[in-house]
Amino acid sequence: MAARRPYVRSMDGWWTRVPFFKIYMAREVTAFFVAVYGLLLLAGLVRLSQGPAAFAQWLEQLRSGWSIALHVVLLLVFAYHTYSWFEIMPKTMPPVVVGGKKLAPQTITSLGIAAAVAASAFVLLVAWGLAR
Repeated sequence: MAARRPYVRSMDGWWTRVPFFKIYMAREVTAFFVAVYGLLLLAGLVRLSQGPAAFAQWLEQLRSGWSIALHVVLLLVFAYHTYSWFEIMPKTMPPVVVGGKKLAPQTITSLGIAAAVAASAFVLLVAWGLAR
């Protein structure tokens, strides 16, 4: 009698079969770009610690066309990453009850995005005021 080989289900493209998994994987991929940008900022801190000339050289590299294009792409990736995290926020937090009614998931997402935009605008205005 020949030995039977056990059935092994293929895992190729598992995330492409269900739309939820596609969105999940897109969010995970954008997290990689967030980490890469963190390393870019860390490089700026290292250059700052090396003195004004090294930091000025790092800033000059950031003014190149490739760097500006990279930052535009990263801005779009970060916007999607931020939106996707606010989109899952109602699924991960306890129910919010206002006036005896449970808050709609879209309302929670919208309030989170509005709070993030307001906080970002505040930080931008403070930084702009300090730079003047």
